[in-house]
Amino acid sequence: MNSANNAAVVVGVDGSESALRAVRLAATEAARRRRPLRVVHGFIWPLLHVPVSPAPGAPPGGGLRHRAEELVEAAVREAEATVPGLSISGEIIDGEAAAVLVGESPTAALIVLGDRGLGGFSALLVGSVAVQVAAYADCPVLVARGTQRPDEPVLVAVDGSDASRRAADFAAETAVSLGVPLVAVHAYRHPGSSGPGDMQPLVYDEAKLRGEQERMLAGWLTGLTEDHRGLRLTCQVVHGRPGTVLAEASRSAQLAVVGGRGRGEVTGLLLGSVSQSMLHHAQCPVVVVRAPR
Repeated sequence: MNSANNAAVVVGVDGSESALRAVRLAATEAARRRRPLRVVHGFIWPLLHVPVSPAPGAPPGGGLRHRAEELVEAAVREAEATVPGLSISGEIIDGEAAAVLVGESPTAALIVLGDRGLGGFSALLVGSVAVQVAAYADCPVLVARGTQRPDEPVLVAVDGSDASRRAADFAAETAVSLGVPLVAVHAYRHPGSSGPGDMQPLVYDEAKLRGEQERMLAGWLTGLTEDHRGLRLTCQVVHGRPGTVLAEASRSAQLAVVGGRGRGEVTGLLLGSVSQSMLHHAQCPVVVVRAPR
């Protein structure tokens, strides 16, 4: 993540209620991190050669660009009302929303966006912009979804991958800053389990298998409490599909943190199946932390 002192928290807006929820969450995050907040709107119409100024003879307050200016101003006001005194700026950038936000990511501390915007299909659980930005951004991406529970712990998925280690470090830093515990969850399946039915092998030693998984989890988290003084860490090893286990655990968390791609993922995928599942099914806001490309 970008640790420069002037790196802003960036929030993408499109005028939707989902985006306003993201603005409120982004303002809170910026204040906690002591960072400025940057409100950004991706203005796609010039790329499509659509007139953006008022039509001849129309009132001066018309036109697509004026509407974009209004929604950015409304988002800035929402952020100011959420955290009075926060340093906030707003900008309209010509381009498609996901591309604009990914372009912001190399110099951002964090990107925040809603789980579904004005262009999302009602049947989709999470919008394509959120998925694309989480897959390609060069900084952590926070998707505002589910329920915020300020007194609950931070949840992190751990599987030993590089992305998982980065996620655990981000989650530990966040938990200490918030003054809440960190719950590290590792989900495992029985050897030989596969297919949609997740059939279990006929013979296995459950106690031995769980003990092995617990030792692996402890090894993956070695040094985390030393690196983050004051961290209250709880480890959980749960049998089941990772996406299902983590979605259930998110019901009692204020924030879930996942790596962009974990062990066992197809190499060509930029966003792993577990992070995809959490973006769609988590019951609290989700942060995706990718390993460097």
